[in-house]
Amino acid sequence: MLELSDRQLERYARHVILDEVGEEGQAKLIAARVLIVGAGGLGAPLLLYLGAAGIGTLGVVDNDTVDLSNLQRQVIHDESTLGLPKTASAKARLSKLNPEVNVIEHEERLTADNVERIIAGYDIVADGSDNFRTRYLLNDACFQARKTLVSAALLRFDGQLSTYKAHLGAGHPCYRCIFPDQPPADLIPRCEEAGIFGAAAGVMGCLQATEVLKEILGLGDSLSGRLLIYDALSPAFRTVRIAKDPACPCCSKS
Repeated sequence: MLELSDRQLERYARHVILDEVGEEGQAKLIAARVLIVGAGGLGAPLLLYLGAAGIGTLGVVDNDTVDLSNLQRQVIHDESTLGLPKTASAKARLSKLNPEVNVIEHEERLTADNVERIIAGYDIVADGSDNFRTRYLLNDACFQARKTLVSAALLRFDGQLSTYKAHLGAGHPCYRCIFPDQPPADLIPRCEEAGIFGAAAGVMGCLQATEVLKEILGLGDSLSGRLLIYDALSPAFRTVRIAKDPACPCCSKS
């Protein structure tokens, strides 16, 4: 087990005093490698809390640049980084928050040609993307690579979150078990068309970070097999049980 330095013991003291985490758990976080897809509304709080928690290596995938309209919810960026690649902006902020974290920039759009290469170097993948193409691509690639995927989505005042590890077999559905086919592009409006309540992005990103940390540490109940739905206007959370689809085009043979 990695022995924590005096500075690390002080930095992560509130983790270390938790019986469920302790020094051994914190050492697991420091050794972990997590890939975050999207440094936007979900990825921003996700990256900040994973960085603060001491995840040793954070990969960031995004091919966009920081725009003024992002700052209403993408709290890892600020006006000083307008026009910069979001990966570079996120890395700069994380280096100030926790210089011990190694941030790897993947300033590229995730595609069928590069997804296998990019996810290969990580233990767990967190999807904070804003489009269905990427969600389906990551689901299929993570299943094939036997990687746990923690995926969140957000639109207007609503969010949803689940963990997918269908490679473990019975009882563990994948994203396609819930949504077998990608919807037509014109059916679901993008955030620039429908809007996003900024603080709701923070809620979902923090929940996503919590689930990533739980998966690394083996704490509590996994969201695998359940879909967490958040309605900010009610406000209400509800959890829906999801079953593995025996006819799933992705994971039915696992």
